[in-house]
Formats: sequence, C-alpha cells, structure tokens
Amino acid sequence: MKNLVSWFKRLFMVPGLFALLLVASGCSGITVLDPKGPVARTQQELIIFSITLMSVIIIVVFVLFFYMIIRFRERPNWTDKDYDPHQHGNTTLEIIWTVIPFIIVAALSVPTVTSLYALEEPPEGSDQEPLVIHADTSNWKWYFSYPEQNIETVNYLHIPEDRPIEFKLSGADSMTALWIPALGGQKYNMAGMQNTLYLEAEEQGEFAGRNANYNGSGFAEHTFTVTSESEEDFNEWVSDIQNNAPELTKERFDQYLEPGLADEAEYSSTHLEYVDFGENDGRSYITDLYSGDLGEDVHLYGGEGGPWEEE
Repeated sequence: MKNLVSWFKRLFMVPGLFALLLVASGCSGITVLDPKGPVARTQQELIIFSITLMSVIIIVVFVLFFYMIIRFRERPNWTDKDYDPHQHGNTTLEIIWTVIPFIIVAALSVPTVTSLYALEEPPEGSDQEPLVIHADTSNWKWYFSYPEQNIETVNYLHIPEDRPIEFKLSGADSMTALWIPALGGQKYNMAGMQNTLYLEAEEQGEFAGRNANYNGSGFAEHTFTVTSESEEDFNEWVSDIQNNAPELTKERFDQYLEPGLADEAEYSSTHLEYVDFGENDGRSYITDLYSGDLGEDVHLYGGEGGPWEEE
C-alpha cells in the first residue's frame, strides 16, 4: 500500500508543479491573451481553442488510464478469463484508434490554416487603406520609415487607432523578428527580401515591441515602443516631425548601421532614398560599406566549400 501511495505522489508531482506554474504566471498577466487588436484577438482565440481541445484529450486519456489500472488491477481470485490482453484483429478497436487521431489533427489544423491565410490580408472591418510602414533593423536598432509621410523614427513609432498597418519587414544584417505581443504575432526581418505583416490597434495606448529572434549581445535591449493614438493626434505628430526634425543623411544612417544601441530619434526624411534592404541592393550596400574599413572586398557566403574553409 505504501508503494502505491508513493507511486501516486510521483505521478502527480510533475503535473501539479506545471499547474502551479500556470496559475502563478497568470497572476502577472499574459500579453498575448489580452489582445488590443483584431489580429491579436484571432490568434488569442486560436490559442484558447487549441489549449481547450488538447486539455480535453489529456483529461480523456487520464480518465481511461486510471479506469484501466483500477478495473484490471491484480486482486485475489483473479484468473486469465477475467482479462484477455490479445486484441489483434479487433476491427472495432483498429478503427477507433485510427480515426480518432485523424479527427484531432483535422480539428487543430483546419482553424489554424484558415486563420494563417486570413492574417495575410488586412484586418476586416476597416474602410481605410492600410498605413504603410517600412520596419527595418540592424544590430541593435529599429528604423520605422513612413514613405507616404516622408519621415523616419528610430526605436519607436506612432500609429493611428482603428487603421490597419502594413509593415514591410526587412533587415540590414542579422535575421530578426518584429513582435508586438498586444497587437499580433511575430514575423521575420531578413536581408535582401521583404515580408509583409498586417496589424491594427483598436484602442489608444502604448505597447511594447521587440525583436523575437536572438541576434547577439544586444538582443535583450533590441526593443521599441508603439503609441496608438487618434487620427488627429497622429497627423499632428507627423506634421511636427516634418517641420522640426532634421533630415536623415546617408552619413548619419551609416553610423546607425554600426553594431550598438541607440536612443529614440526622428527625422524628416527616410533612408529609403538611398537604400532598400528589402532588395538585393541592400546587401550590396552593407558589403560596400564595410569593405572600405577592411581594405578588401566583403562577400556574403553560405553553405559549404567557401573560401573560409581554405587553409
């Protein structure tokens, strides 16, 4: 009896600690479960649906498990006639444990796939055209270019409330990922290509954003802030930068591209005037920039058989 009690204690220790961890984490609030926009809400609903379905499966499995160990436990006067472990060729059981996994996979995959495709389009319900913002990154800074407004900010951005935002994602060097948990999931920034991410804020406020992909010693501080405000306040903010901020010169931007941290800043022009990291020319810009410092050509290599393997 003591061995049985000890076995049950060990059995429930890990799930119990896991449940305690979940409860404790809920005390501080989970940003992804407190959406501030339609994209984040869709993802929250998908997360809750998946967790609920998987929890039901776990409960059913444990109920059957305990039923089996109690129903078929060894006891006095137990004979081989009371339990037949050989079920080979049982058509009913074969169908059950083949069909059920297909149902589970379909129940999880159908809403996931449909949601992923839906999120590749601007959020529904808005009659406004998306505001285009180029979100580029380098170690360890964020550059937000507004081509229609011809302004650029460093490590922070403003967006109008209830208007879709079309982020054009790219990078100058290391692969990173733009993530604003309150507004939606992350998507990668990569050099020489451009990804598109649609987000929208349904209420005013300040939200935290960060790089979600490790990129070296400055990763922890590779962050930015997002301010959602009314359309009028946003236009006033844009006008203030257009009239009062300095232009972003090529020399100043080249300084930003050097690895390191930087304070928030704003400019009345964008780096898109002389480089677009979403195209292959963006890679050439970086290699040309650093080749002068090294006194030799710099090339971007990958795979096996490159010159770095030569002795």
